[in-house]
Amino acid sequence: MDISIAWAFLPHEDPEVSLAFYRDVLGFEVRQDVGNGGMRWITVGPGGEGGAAIVLYPPAAEPDLTEEERATIAEMMGKGTYGRIVLSTSDLDATFERVQAGDAEVLQEPTTHPYGVRDFALRDPAGNTVRIQQSH
Repeated sequence: MDISIAWAFLPHEDPEVSLAFYRDVLGFEVRQDVGNGGMRWITVGPGGEGGAAIVLYPPAAEPDLTEEERATIAEMMGKGTYGRIVLSTSDLDATFERVQAGDAEVLQEPTTHPYGVRDFALRDPAGNTVRIQQSH
């Protein structure tokens, strides 16, 4: 079976701020930018790769959500418990320095865990948790 990841979705509250973070801090390229104003779906991914990408989307645009559900999503985004993604890099320390220089909210500095993963964690402008681990 040949299955690969095409897209992962992360919510955003402010498309310009989220775009700046993923493009300027993480160095991702913009692959698609669809919509208008706050209702923008922005697809970003590592430069030079046609593979997996992240779609930054406005969660309020979901047509079947109730107001209570919208409020719950907003509350979870504010706490950083709604969206998560794990990325990998070949040079964790250099990536951490770049991210830290970009004024990202660091949740955990580079750490080697007992289960063998070395990573760090930060929060994107919408509150999503982004973990970046050292690739082997």
